[in-house]
Formats: sequence, C-alpha cells, structure tokens
Amino acid sequence: MLTRLRQSWISLWPDPARTSLGWWLVAIQLLLVLLVGGGITWYARGLLHSLADEQGKARVQLAATLAREDLRRLGEDAHTLARSLAERATLQRLLAQGQRDALPPLLRRACEAGGADACAILSDHTVLAVSGPALDWQQIATAGAEQGATFMALPATEQVPVLGARAALPQPGDYVYVVRRMDPHLAHTLGERAGVTIRLIDYRSYTAGGVNPFTPLYAAALADGRLAVQRIDSQEVYAAGVPVSAANGEAIALVEALLPTSVVDNSTRHLIRKMLVTALILAALAVLAAVVLAEWVAGPVRALTAAATRIAGGDFSVSIPPGGAAEVGVLARTMEDMRRSLIGLTGTLRRREAEAQAVLSGIVEGVYAVDRNRIIRYLNPQAERLLGVKGGEAIGRFCGDVLRPCAQDGRRPCEAHCPIVRARSDERAVQAVERLQASGGEPRTTVITSAPAVDGLQVQVMRDETELEAVRHARDSVLANISHEFRTPLAAQLASIELLSDGLDTLPPPRRRELVTSLQRGTLRLTQLIDNLLESVRIESGQLAVRRQSVALAEVVEDAQALVEPLLAQRRQRLQVDLPAQLPLLMADRTRLTQVFVNLLANANKFAPEDSVVHIGAQADGGQMTAWVEDAGPGPEPGSGQLFARFRRGEAEPAPAGLGLGLWLVKSIAERHGGSVSFQRTAQQRTRFTITLPIEAST
Repeated sequence: MLTRLRQSWISLWPDPARTSLGWWLVAIQLLLVLLVGGGITWYARGLLHSLADEQGKARVQLAATLAREDLRRLGEDAHTLARSLAERATLQRLLAQGQRDALPPLLRRACEAGGADACAILSDHTVLAVSGPALDWQQIATAGAEQGATFMALPATEQVPVLGARAALPQPGDYVYVVRRMDPHLAHTLGERAGVTIRLIDYRSYTAGGVNPFTPLYAAALADGRLAVQRIDSQEVYAAGVPVSAANGEAIALVEALLPTSVVDNSTRHLIRKMLVTALILAALAVLAAVVLAEWVAGPVRALTAAATRIAGGDFSVSIPPGGAAEVGVLARTMEDMRRSLIGLTGTLRRREAEAQAVLSGIVEGVYAVDRNRIIRYLNPQAERLLGVKGGEAIGRFCGDVLRPCAQDGRRPCEAHCPIVRARSDERAVQAVERLQASGGEPRTTVITSAPAVDGLQVQVMRDETELEAVRHARDSVLANISHEFRTPLAAQLASIELLSDGLDTLPPPRRRELVTSLQRGTLRLTQLIDNLLESVRIESGQLAVRRQSVALAEVVEDAQALVEPLLAQRRQRLQVDLPAQLPLLMADRTRLTQVFVNLLANANKFAPEDSVVHIGAQADGGQMTAWVEDAGPGPEPGSGQLFARFRRGEAEPAPAGLGLGLWLVKSIAERHGGSVSFQRTAQQRTRFTITLPIEAST
C-alpha cells in the first residue's frame, strides 16, 4: 500500500530534469508563502488571543486595585471630615452647653457636604447625636476603639459593610464618628471611575453563600491576601478580586472588578480577519511575482551558458548576464571548465602577489591601497608604523578614519581636497602634503602621492617629512627674524653714514655728533642682537659655561647701564637705581648677569613710553637676593602664552622689535645660576620683571 502511494506521488510530481526553472520558482514561491503565511497567521492568532487575555486580566486587576485604593482614600477623607467636625467651635460650644437638639442639623449639613452617609457623636458608647440612617453605633464605636482613627466594620443590623473614621472631642471619652456605607451605589461610583463593573461583596454573604462560578476567585484572593484574577468563561467575564480588611486584620469585604470578554474578543477577532485577508492578498501577489521572476530568470540562462563557455576559453571581456532554468547541468559543466582554467591563473597571481609584497615591504615609504569607496584594502608595514595601527585594524575601514588628516579651514581634506579623488578625476598621479594625526602621537607631516585607479584599486605612497618640515620651519623662522631685525638698524646706520659722508665738511658739529650717536646706537643694537643669538646657540648646544665668582650687584647694574644708556637717551628715558648700600655679594658670572640686566633694560626701553622712568631695585632675604627691573609699559597681554619661550615675540611689539630671545636668555642664565625669573603687574600698574639669585655663602 505504501509503495503504491509512493509511486502515485512520484507520478504526480514532475521530473526536475524536464521541468523549467520558472515552474519550480512559482511552485516553491507559492509553497513558501503558504507555509510562512499560514504559520505566521496561526502563531499570531494564538499570540493575539494570549495578549488579549492578558490585557483583559490586566484591566480588571488594575480596576480592582484602584477601587481598593479609592476605599482607602475614602477612609482618609472620612477621617479628615471627622477631625474638621471635632474642631468646629460651634459643635464644641453646643456640647458644652448641653444643647443636643441643635447637634443633628449641624451633623447632617457636614455629612452631606463631605459625602458621608451618617455622622454621630458618642460619649463612652452613649449616642449623643445622630445624622443619617440608623446604624449599630455601639458596634461601630467598638470597631473604632479597636482600629483607631479609621476603621471598617460589619454591623449586625446592616447588610453591607461600612467604613468610617472618628476624631476625639475636647471632653474625654467624646468622639465624632463619620461613616460611609459600602453599598451598590458606592460600588457603581467606583466602577465609573475605573471603567469596569465594580461590586463590593460583604464577607458575611461570601461565607454564608453557596458555591458559584466566582467562589474560586474569592478563595484565591483571600488566600493570597492581595489579589486574584481569572477569566470565567461560564460568565463570559474577566474577574479580579481584592480582599478588603480592617486595621486589625479582620476580613470585611471583597472588591470585585468585572469586564465582559466580548470587549476584548471582538477586537481580537476583527484583527485576525484582517490578517487572513492580508495573507491571502500577499499570497496572490507572491504568485504573480514568482511568475514574473521565473520568466525573467529563465530567459537569460542560455545566454549565461554561452558567456560561461567563452570565459572558459579565455575571453574575459564578455559580460555575464543573470541566468536560470533547466540548462543548469550545462552551466555546471561550463563552470567546471572555468574552475580548471582559473586554477592556473590563481597560481600565477599568487606568485605575483608574493613578489609585490616583497617589493612593498622592502621600500622605505608607506604604501596603502583603497577601493572605489576609499576603503583600505592593503597596508604595508611601513605605513602601519607611520600611522601607528595594525594592518588587521585598518583593513576594511575608511582611509580618512585611519589616516586622520588634520582639518583645514574647519573641514577634513577627505571632504574637499582628497588627493585620491583628484587622481581619479585627473587620471594622473597627484601629490599632496597633509598633516596626519597618528594614533597616540603628535601630528606628522607627510607627502602623499595618489595614483589613478586600476581595476577598482588605487595605490597611495606616503613619505614622512615631519622632521624635515620642522627643520625647514625653524630655519625659515630664524632667517626671517634675523633678516628683519638686522635690516632695520643697518638701514638706519647706512642713512646716517650717507648723511655724514655728504655733509662731512658742511654739517655743524652738533649735527655730526647726532649722526655719530645714531651710528653708535645702531651698532649697540646690532651687537645686542648678535650677542643674544650667539648666546642662544651656546645654550642650545650646551656650551654655555657659568664662571662663578664674587660679584657685587651694583657693579653689574653699572655695566648694564653703560651699555644701554644710548638706547634710553634715544627715547628720553631715565634710569633710576635704588640699591641698598649693604647688599651681600653673589656667586655668579658677572658677564652673564650683565647680559641679563642689559636684556631686561632693553625690553623696558622698547615697551615703556617716552619720557618715562625705569627703576632697578633689589633686596636680600635669607639666602637669596631679589632684583627687579620695573617700567611704566603696559606689559604682555593676559593669556599671551609662554612669555619666556624662545623666539617668542609680543603680538603688539613696537619697532624696533627683537628676535624673541631676550627674555628666554634671561630665564636660561638665571636658571643656570640656580635662580629664577618671573613677571607681574604691580599695584601701581607698572610692569616688573623679578630675578631671584642665590647669595654667596659666608665663610
């Protein structure tokens, strides 16, 4: 029997070798759509039912919890009302005067305003005044005494539980009671607020009643002590039960929240119908798409076979169209021929790749290659060291993220000036200088040469010129400074010499003396610049030696004053020296210290206004001597950077400017003497440079 069924199935199933690929595509597509669509619909149906069930339970659970919370809030409101009544001066006065007949109207108005059902005043279980329906006030007073300010009770004369609160009156033993019945009217109010049906079930009716469909729910809620929720199909509702207990633990009532199952099931059934309709529409569209796809695929398969045959013969210029149907067998044999041909080609390519790797690894420059999207596909070891990355980390990443070129005009070169893109558009090699932020290091200056793209790859060669660029920059900076600073005094001297030469026999002596003085000042300026430059070279090369000997600061200042006096006279500046008479001696190099004060005085001469006074002062304190040069100049700008840096010149430095070596030399010489130099603005808004030097040790 099984054999016959199997043969019948085989006879019905088409022969794969004789069936077109289009038929198979339609059949498989239809089968997949039916399986996937049916499975998803079946699973979604169960999931929707489960979610809807959970939603219904959650709604009644939340409603029951909110109702119990509302009951607690009503107890607090009752307590607030009781306290308000107890604190009323009118009520206390009527009680004190014994006017009990006037108390019920007062209680009635207060109960109606506060939403309470009944109010009463009791004195040691004796009812003094009542407003509202007749209640078992003795039992209510007992519940209040047991539970405190707020309470719940099951009065024997009532068919519903009550909740209330009490507040003490000034007279000992007298209390105001406020009560609210937990009746169907209250349950209806709670249900409207929660959006479901709420029932307040008296605990006595539950224990005395028989078994009904809700009995398991009530039992579960009382056993859990908090909440129970169920779907009760026999009643077609979702139900949740929450026990309500008094403060002493006595069970008072059950809060029951009910929601018809039709509210949830109707929306679920509607959604499932929409899903089925959508699945059928998608199945029809899938079949139509499969038919179109089959026709589109099966047609070009013959052209694909012919193209594969040409490729197997070595014609790689032919384009390969998409393919598809019963000709798959022919295509497989053709692809095998191609595989055998490509084996030899692959071996040749591997040998050539090894040769290229050896060449690229042996050159000094860094080499990397990118594809059409500028994604790195190769990185030689030199490029890895230059960029501070490993090849495995860089391959597959955008080249700009690996090289990290510094921004130009707020934009990365990758966006505006990429040499790779320029080489593609120009179809020639393009060279560019870029500063790369190497991983974990300082920016490096590189020259990148980009070749045009070949077979989708583009090779770049990087040459590191960081050190060469730094040398060039330093050379250009120093030469520019020297040329500028030497040109100004030389031009002035040349002009003075020409005037002196032309009028040597005719100029009056005062004029000749003025020209000679100008030559003297220019020569002094050039001498100072040359001395500073030579001293900076000696300091940088470590050839500056400090010859320590006993030196008097007054003599050093006198030597410096003699050298700088012509410069001060040129701007009509006056030098005022205030040195104590008994200053101790210094162990220092007199020539170097003289150079320090010459530079500080020359600095003051440049920045201080004309006709001003430059002060020199000093004092000894312990084992150190502090000397200072003070002028009326504005001083450096706040936040002006490294004031004592080499070749650092002020942004608004007046002419004639300097090489930016003076203060650097002052700092270097002071530190080689074991001292220091600092700058400050005095309270009189004057600029003061202070030098601290060690005093000669007394023997």
